[in-house]
Amino acid sequence: MRSITTYSNDAHRAEVVRLWEAVFAYKEVHNQAGVSIDRKLAVNDGLFFVALDQDRVVGTVLAGYDGHRGWLYSVAVHPSFARQGIGTDLVRHAERALFDRGCVKINLQIRGGNESVTGFYESLGYVVEPRVSLGKLAPCIIPK
Repeated sequence: MRSITTYSNDAHRAEVVRLWEAVFAYKEVHNQAGVSIDRKLAVNDGLFFVALDQDRVVGTVLAGYDGHRGWLYSVAVHPSFARQGIGTDLVRHAERALFDRGCVKINLQIRGGNESVTGFYESLGYVVEPRVSLGKLAPCIIPK
């Protein structure tokens, strides 16, 4: 039986770390699974969700809301469970949580080289917007 639930650090952490390492393979220190999990839990906003098959983590989504816009991050589905509607269910679950908080617009970004997922998001009603995304690492993160 599949379900989506709020992330529990004790029950889900090791499986989420393995999933993200397999799906994202981030090299940047600030994107390491354990670091990202700890930073999200510090916010304590209840917007970190996992998809379970039985008790196994097979997908994730993090959402964020700043009172103006919502964001989706770390949408991941285990490759063995791809194309079974889990990603759609996760995105819809996060959207409901954001809309329930008063969010009127949700954004997400796709990393360069991963443009193949654009069609998935478009099928859920997202559109590519003419924006330039900028970023800046905190000085303590920047390698010397």
